[in-house]
Amino acid sequence: MIIVLCISLILTSVVLEVFAKEHQDSLGLYAKSAVLMDADSGRVLYGKEEEQFLANASTTKIMTCILAIESGRLDETVTVSQHAASMPKVHLGMTTKDTFLLKDLLYSLMLESHNDSAVAIAEHVGGSVEKFAEMMNEKAKELGCEHTHFITPNGLDAKDETGSHGTTAKDLATIMSYCIKNDTFLKITQTKQHSFQNVERSRNFTCNNHNAFLQMMDGALSGKTGFTADAGYCYVGALKRGERTFVVSLLACGWPNNKSYKWADTRKLMEYGLEHYEKVKVKAKQELETVPVINAADNSYDPDKEILMPVRVKGKDLRVLKDKEEKVTVKCTTKKVLQAPVKKGTVIGKAEYYIGEEKAVSYPIVAMENVSARTPRWYLQCVLEKFLF
Repeated sequence: MIIVLCISLILTSVVLEVFAKEHQDSLGLYAKSAVLMDADSGRVLYGKEEEQFLANASTTKIMTCILAIESGRLDETVTVSQHAASMPKVHLGMTTKDTFLLKDLLYSLMLESHNDSAVAIAEHVGGSVEKFAEMMNEKAKELGCEHTHFITPNGLDAKDETGSHGTTAKDLATIMSYCIKNDTFLKITQTKQHSFQNVERSRNFTCNNHNAFLQMMDGALSGKTGFTADAGYCYVGALKRGERTFVVSLLACGWPNNKSYKWADTRKLMEYGLEHYEKVKVKAKQELETVPVINAADNSYDPDKEILMPVRVKGKDLRVLKDKEEKVTVKCTTKKVLQAPVKKGTVIGKAEYYIGEEKAVSYPIVAMENVSARTPRWYLQCVLEKFLF
């Protein structure tokens, strides 16, 4: 009997594990890790092993690019170190005799994915590759990335005392969601071809955009490919249709001979988002019950009168992306009673807005009026009102 029970438990465990895996990746994606994200809210709309830390190859360069843009130094001249010039292919082929405008190197970085340009940019903006990596990791934390560790500005496989270079599909999508809010980033990554010279005007270069996704779907905004031996094929891209903006990130999406897998997965995820998610308006204003205020003084000078505080939600109406089957609910909680004095605008609760079971935003609930506390003088006035008037 015990043996039969054990076998039954094992079979049940196997069945549940298989079901969980099938349920997790109902789209049948090639990628080992993948995310479809609402770029506006950062909400994960579809995930497959989205928290798994993996190498992410040249998709790293979106972080390198945005940091260089935000440095405000695009018109500065970049010198080339021996270290930068020594980077393996894919590379621009720069030498230590070259100097370049930083803005030109960003096209080299994002259109052709040149590894030497990434290092030259990092050394110019950060002072060194190591210091620039610190900037990259600080920015990632600032954006809410929890499992990202950058070592190189180009995404080449690397390890240090802390760990290996990599991120998660969720963190990568979070970074891209931030990048596409920058017009300069979009201009660079949408450019089909960019030609430039070194500052010495002794060499000419032409960079072509290899992001096939830009021609693959209407509304394609931006994207970056990547490949290393450890990472496999990777991709992160964004699409905008009307009010909806989606970001797809893919890690370990096949190895050589599987180069097209990333495009198939990207299309599949984007089409899933377009088919299932819609933008709806959610009113911030809610009908809320008044809250009793004890020890409240008012001009009626009636100590037995109940004083009720009107309250409201302090926040703007929401535009949220939700599955057509999901419901938007609001959970409001306030203090059961207030103690005078109370100032107008005092936070006395919160309103939490949920899409399905996931919290989208929380707004404060505030008092709408000033209420003074009772004083000896107020009580004296009560007596006078009752017996003399």
